[in-house]
Amino acid sequence: MSTASRVHNFCAGPCTLPVSILEETRDELLDFDGIGMSLLEDSHRAPAYDAVHMAALADFRTLAGVPDDYAVLFLQGGATMQFCQIPMNLLADGETASYLNTGAWGKKALADARKVADVHEAWSGADEGFARMPSDDEFDIAEDSRYLHITTNETIGGIRLPGYPTVDLPMVADMSSDFLSRPIDWDRFDLVYGGVQKNLGPSGMAVVIVRRDLLGRSGRDLPSALDYAVQDANDSLANTPPMFPIWVMGKVLRWMIDAGGLGEFERRAAERAGLLYATIDDSDGWYRSPVDEASRSHMNIVFRLPDEDLEKRFVAEAADARMVNLKGHRSVGGIRASTYNALPLESVEALVGFMADFRAANA
Repeated sequence: MSTASRVHNFCAGPCTLPVSILEETRDELLDFDGIGMSLLEDSHRAPAYDAVHMAALADFRTLAGVPDDYAVLFLQGGATMQFCQIPMNLLADGETASYLNTGAWGKKALADARKVADVHEAWSGADEGFARMPSDDEFDIAEDSRYLHITTNETIGGIRLPGYPTVDLPMVADMSSDFLSRPIDWDRFDLVYGGVQKNLGPSGMAVVIVRRDLLGRSGRDLPSALDYAVQDANDSLANTPPMFPIWVMGKVLRWMIDAGGLGEFERRAAERAGLLYATIDDSDGWYRSPVDEASRSHMNIVFRLPDEDLEKRFVAEAADARMVNLKGHRSVGGIRASTYNALPLESVEALVGFMADFRAANA
């Protein structure tokens, strides 16, 4: 397949990846760096993979500006595994934490944490259809909470926290769907985590960044695979790591560093989202954003058309024009364009052109 035959991919996850990295991975797949076999066939203890692994850890720390007193962990199970693993590691028996229920993923994080500890719902957007994020003065944080859990971007609902909350306790943040799309103020967080399949690489793993002085604080006798302290002591090599996602993610991290870092990717995200929101807002209501303007996501742009039949036709005709994965999540319907870090601006320009033509033909 030539690059000219590639579609414009607006998938909500796994993400589109830089073509240069796909080509580089393809070229190295049969014989990695002259070792006579694929990296995927080699031992995770061998020098070739060890170099890849340690470089990815270092480049993640560099790109995200992670302070030295935080551990960077590459873990299997994706972000969903972290919904229970975080309270296992951060909450001792009898301790509580507060959670913001801001959408599908905030709700899942809360539900799984409740299976491990007595945690508190500090705010819920359910009654408003998860159409906005809360302001700081709306939080009902439980007394003696160890941390406040937030979801910085809700993939399904298309909302994000435009800024990180200011609260009098440490925060834990699921950043899966806007991971490394903007700088992180580490002074506010005890732990940040995310699945890598939105912005950083293939599915199958999560990156967890956690303050080292919290490792082992829960006092729980955890299985080794679930214990952050064990993983940190072994550089995330206590067991066989997800080698392929780490290998490709390492390439993406280097690509991002070379492109200018998180400030540049924040600018790109705002530009892509701005083009789409301008097209929606300039349509005299024909295209309609169902979310509060102040909470609009820069990664997952959701919108509606006048009726569901038009939405089905929009998705089908867009696919015919080589723009795919635009159907909204089955739980909410509508249209969703996910514009993650590696999506070229040209893809968004193609979509807004299609939106103008579709409206002209059907309004």
